[in-house]
Amino acid sequence: MHFNAERLLAGVAAAAVVCAAAAEAPAAKPERAVATFAGGCFWCLEAAFEGVDGVASATSGYTGGHKPKPTYEEVSAGGTGHAESVQVLYDPSRIRYERLLEIFWHNIDPLARDAQFCDHGTQYRSAIFVHDEAQRSAAEQSRRALEAQERFRGRIATQIVAATTFYPAEEYHQDYSRKNPERYQRYRAGCGRDRRLRELWGEGAGSHR
Repeated sequence: MHFNAERLLAGVAAAAVVCAAAAEAPAAKPERAVATFAGGCFWCLEAAFEGVDGVASATSGYTGGHKPKPTYEEVSAGGTGHAESVQVLYDPSRIRYERLLEIFWHNIDPLARDAQFCDHGTQYRSAIFVHDEAQRSAAEQSRRALEAQERFRGRIATQIVAATTFYPAEEYHQDYSRKNPERYQRYRAGCGRDRRLRELWGEGAGSHR
């Protein structure tokens, strides 16, 4: 067998070209990404995202606190530092994070500090929990856009903070609006959520969920 140096060199060169091309190719976008929001009662915020095209799931839970694996009773008492929140799993190729921010803003009262509608306490604060710098930039830009409006200028209370561990809430809280529609609607109406959303965002705000 004869050693063909030219063929070997040609093969090495071709392999180098392939490796270089692979290194220069942009990384594929993830099929799923995560967004986390707090906006008062997680039943209501979860319902705002469920069924939206591009959203794979919305899970009620707790984040932003200091106690591992908190229970609903502990969080609702206000002693763990957590906020009732919703973690959204979405497909970035079908829905942009900026669109999720729009849905979030139009389903909360951004002027309420440590409260949302009839629920009061830091566990009901509104917040955007960002998972990376791209989300932080988008969230801050969206808040600035609101603050540019005279009615919101200098009054936005919603926090933008780094995401921390998210703990899913107990199973009976998941998909509450679908599993208990009558009780959910009574709570929502009694809390004045849709009335306040209409005051802030106009007719139709929040009423689709």
